[in-house]
Amino acid sequence: MTALMASCLSLAMWPYPADARPKDPPAGISWGACDDGSLASAGAQCGTISVPLDYRHPQSGRVTLALSRVQHTSPDAQYQGVMLTNPGGPGGSGLGLATLGGYVPDGAGSTYDWIGFDPRGVGASIPSLSCDVAINGYNRPYYVPQTPALELTWLNRSRDYARKCGTAGGALLDHVTTLDTVQDMESMRQALGVSQINYYGFSYGTYIGQVYATLHPENVRRLVLDGVIDPRYVWYQSNLDQDPAFERTIHAFFDWVGKRDSIYHLGVTGDAVSRNYYAEAEKLRQAPAGGIIGPDELLDALLDAAYYVLFWADDAAAFAALVNGGDPAGIKEIYDIYRPQGAGGDNENAMYLATECTDAEWPRDWTRWKIDTLRVSLTAPFETWGNTWFNAPCMTWPAKSGTPVKVDGGKAPPALLINDTYDAATPFSGALEVRRRFPRAALVEGVGGTMHAGSLFGDSCIDGTVATYLATGALPPRARGNQSDKKCAPLTAPEPSANSLAPQSAGQAQQQIRLRLRGHR
Repeated sequence: MTALMASCLSLAMWPYPADARPKDPPAGISWGACDDGSLASAGAQCGTISVPLDYRHPQSGRVTLALSRVQHTSPDAQYQGVMLTNPGGPGGSGLGLATLGGYVPDGAGSTYDWIGFDPRGVGASIPSLSCDVAINGYNRPYYVPQTPALELTWLNRSRDYARKCGTAGGALLDHVTTLDTVQDMESMRQALGVSQINYYGFSYGTYIGQVYATLHPENVRRLVLDGVIDPRYVWYQSNLDQDPAFERTIHAFFDWVGKRDSIYHLGVTGDAVSRNYYAEAEKLRQAPAGGIIGPDELLDALLDAAYYVLFWADDAAAFAALVNGGDPAGIKEIYDIYRPQGAGGDNENAMYLATECTDAEWPRDWTRWKIDTLRVSLTAPFETWGNTWFNAPCMTWPAKSGTPVKVDGGKAPPALLINDTYDAATPFSGALEVRRRFPRAALVEGVGGTMHAGSLFGDSCIDGTVATYLATGALPPRARGNQSDKKCAPLTAPEPSANSLAPQSAGQAQQQIRLRLRGHR
């Protein structure tokens, strides 16, 4: 999930020695047909680019990045350039975001070539890191270490996964930081043959955008950052800051479910639904549903609701089916979306860790982690321990850590920032901090909303602002003080109907939406 420590590089410093910069521009990209059916049906083209594994030592090896492109459909006279995109993670596959322009209202996306890419180590890029798919297995040890033996079990699991990533990743693990991705974006820009890029980033992708705009402000034309990472806390402290935010958001979901007790029968108040959740978790700890869904799997599935208000009805239906009918199928389906079980299914998990564990130093002392987790879990018990164990491999990660860039948008172009008030994955304070550092940026707030990185999902106020900015470059006027510059009504959960008692299958479209903007877990 997320945090920033140690001293930072000066803005004037390039993140690598001068001789690490490419001496010759990369070869152009040969575009061809896409193997992915959804990309092919959208008229996308796919290609690859070869870049140095280590920009300091470009002869030491190469990695191949997978790219996708949906070209502009506007007249050439209205063409506004390439739009690079990133879905977040770290570790999220970005190839599908080449289709994002079609979601921009008023045809404003049609004037750009939309470029998706899988960052190094991710998805279709080569090599693609996978350490041990069993990390995503079912009926895992209970997250909350109620006994010393359980605590030791999780510590051993975390160390073992880090060790396996060291074996699987080899030299790659020393070259998968945010700075490496930023340099890869420079290589892409050169291979695309353009002097400037436009950029649309979600969640962790907003941090990539911040760093790129800090180091290469002259190469950025327009910049949209949705679900804004706080650059002060990369990454240990940021993960702790998320825990209270997720606590608040999951209780908003429980309150919503309680008001619809006639449909879900999980309790007439949020507190009653919460009690039902913890009672079910204890029941699953004693006897996993279907032999596979334990309390950890239930938590990770319902974390979906803390990210995306759009799926509250589906999440509530799956939860109700489990509690009231003993049917774990809906929970399993949601869990499997985020923790795939097949070969290479831990790629996003592995690359999340590979990037965050090396972007900055992490505490190596388990006592520090344990004290912080116990303190936070007293008031935010829902996912604090799960979050800790998700990140715990960083404690023994077998690769060197770097020093984060000091994000400074003083020379960056006017940028559009977007954040809901109660986005748990990227708390609103981070958007305010980035607004302060980017003096020509404007911040649009989904007031009272809980959606994570929710632009281009149909909110007319937010999406209309995006369309205007992409079409003309115009932003809402900058407000005085430490606040958002434009306030919009947020996205809300679709109202369920009586047939919502049965969990609905999350079809391919919904799975793609969930995966498109999955934040940090």
